[in-house]
Amino acid sequence: MTNPDMAKAAGRLPPLKDLGGAAQPLLTVRGLTKHFPVRGSMFGERKTVRAVDDVSFSVGKGETVGIVGESGCGKSTTARLLMHLMPHDAGEILFDGMAIGSDLTLTELRRGMQMVFQDSYASLNPRLTIEQSIAFGPKVHGMAGAQARSLARDLLGKVGLRPEVFADRYPHEISGGQRQRVNIARALALSPRLVILDEAVSALDKSVEAQVLNLLVDLKREFGLTYIFISHDLNVVRYISDRVLVMYLGEVVELGPVDALWDAPAHPYTRALLAAMPTSDPDRRTEQAPISGDPPNPIDPPQACRFHTRCPFAEAVCASLAPKLAAVDSDGHEVACHMAVPASGHSRAGETFAASNSVRSAP
Repeated sequence: MTNPDMAKAAGRLPPLKDLGGAAQPLLTVRGLTKHFPVRGSMFGERKTVRAVDDVSFSVGKGETVGIVGESGCGKSTTARLLMHLMPHDAGEILFDGMAIGSDLTLTELRRGMQMVFQDSYASLNPRLTIEQSIAFGPKVHGMAGAQARSLARDLLGKVGLRPEVFADRYPHEISGGQRQRVNIARALALSPRLVILDEAVSALDKSVEAQVLNLLVDLKREFGLTYIFISHDLNVVRYISDRVLVMYLGEVVELGPVDALWDAPAHPYTRALLAAMPTSDPDRRTEQAPISGDPPNPIDPPQACRFHTRCPFAEAVCASLAPKLAAVDSDGHEVACHMAVPASGHSRAGETFAASNSVRSAP
């Protein structure tokens, strides 16, 4: 972590004080829930979309946790709840052991946690120059104007953009990849400890995507950052993540170290996602075909296991009893599937899958 005195000398805002020990997670989420009401007919039954439903996980200091799943599974809603861009209905979010509101103000949270969005152009004010956009946050938090502008130019260099070329340009005058680098610099301007990247590279060309991913890896090392990386591209997630959280219809169905999920996925949904992942490796086994059909209506999700209507291994227990996250091994690999619980009543209980022989490599 950056030393506060060194940060001041370098013209940066010092990060929030680290109140916990190394073993304490930087972010702890317990039972996070967000339901959106859906307007029906005047006399119709009131319905809700269960966008995020009882989600729990933690993020260790210096770790990168990837969140994957199909569109509409609740990835981006989870990110916005963590940033308190919308209120959650239930659950608890702790930042380094501190509860938002009672132990940590929203202003302090904004200092400690920043977000980079998918749409690089919409994230920037078109009326501000690049330098002004990056300097805006530090100025709001009390940094002098000249110092904030100097910081903005320094961060432009950190993200690979020459300040003498880009500082006075406007967002429409630079490319999408360059704009995303600006958004990363703007997020770093407040010296955060956690950065949430919501599909931050999905709109970029593959060559530019690889450059930005490598930049993120370098910045994480230089600034001691922690990442939550949200993406639908499993190749990208495998390259950058330490652990991966798999979501389906607002629920966590599997969570564990990235290599464990790739080599021995314990949930049929994870296995199907891996089977659908593009690869140039002819030796990667893909016994299971990609998932067929669209996800169920989130207004009326299937009862019990929400994946059982699309699962090739579904049995009666899957339609009658909702599985809970259970440990697959001692390394933090957890799965919510009846096949992972020996006494669940499923005929294939205790079975795991070997899905990939591929090695971890850059996308």
